[in-house]
Amino acid sequence: MKLHTLSLLTVLLMVSASTKEEHRMGRYWPITDIDDPDVIKAAKFAVTEYNKQSGFKLKFKKVIKGESQEVAGINYNLTLSAGKGSVLKMYEAVVWERDWLHFRSLTYFKPLH
Repeated sequence: MKLHTLSLLTVLLMVSASTKEEHRMGRYWPITDIDDPDVIKAAKFAVTEYNKQSGFKLKFKKVIKGESQEVAGINYNLTLSAGKGSVLKMYEAVVWERDWLHFRSLTYFKPLH
């Protein structure tokens, strides 16, 4: 009887853990540490890639806020500040990252008004 109860408890814990993970997948979650090196790396990539595509020469300043989404990698949806000289503006950027493939792509970059 103890073995049956232990087996049932193990199965319930596995189902609970997988349900929580599936619940997390696909949904945006606030980034609590905007100074995390991975977040900063994604933000700097967004500005650099935007500069390559547009011909602008913005300089990254800082991440204001962000959220992440787990989808075949991670989407970073970031609000960041960047500018030329002392003139800073806020931008929204989305970077898709698949770290294990060393892949990063800028999918969205627009100024906030």
